[in-house]
Amino acid sequence: MDGRIQQVEAVLFDTFGTVVDWRTGVAVAVDDFAARHGLTLDGTAFAMRWRELYQPAMEPVRSGQRGFVPLDVLHAENLRTVLGEHGVDPTAFDETELRWLNEAWHRLPAWADSVPGLEQLTKSVTTGALSNGNLALLSRLAKHAGLPWDVIVASDITRAYKPQRQAYERAAAFLGLRPEQVMLAAAHNDDLRAARDAGLRTAFVARPTEYGPTQTKDVAPDADWDLVAADLVQLATLVGDRPWAADRHLASFSGRE
Repeated sequence: MDGRIQQVEAVLFDTFGTVVDWRTGVAVAVDDFAARHGLTLDGTAFAMRWRELYQPAMEPVRSGQRGFVPLDVLHAENLRTVLGEHGVDPTAFDETELRWLNEAWHRLPAWADSVPGLEQLTKSVTTGALSNGNLALLSRLAKHAGLPWDVIVASDITRAYKPQRQAYERAAAFLGLRPEQVMLAAAHNDDLRAARDAGLRTAFVARPTEYGPTQTKDVAPDADWDLVAADLVQLATLVGDRPWAADRHLASFSGRE
């Protein structure tokens, strides 16, 4: 195995799209909401538009034009925008109903390979989320989808939204690791590029239908990432077994590493 991979003690994951299927999960919630309220909405199209506003909503926070707010807040603001674009007045609904719909992002299904892949990986390395989601969102999502994380590094912990460099560097620091001891696994080349620039190892996990059958972006790796896997089960095999991290830390303290 490549010595660079043998150094890895933690594999952290981009979550939306890489580990969970946001498009299906949000579409189901929108369809349910529409049925309850007698609305005509295309759940999939609504989900795609809601997701389209994701990056633009974070940009004022990244640039410093807006103070940090958690992703749940940005999602709620974007939800009202998308409802309005579909001719639906968000003020016509009780806040409890809007919150239920906004928390569709807390109830997303895992891809079929995610849980078995994570279970295998967790036997040999620390696993967790490194996501723009906030801690409340990600902890509930993990419970709903059965994700066996060891840790959750949320944006309201790092106080940074990827691809800001601080998001990656602070994640490693919180784990007591050097950046090169942490790997980011993601289905998005831009995320991996930013992680590599911050010193992390990288793994591309293919999710060629994240945006549906006509997806054209991120269908394949566009750089020489440290690992490339078809799914999380294959990623676990590529990462392989290794001594527990604690053993390596003891070796470093004794001067043997």
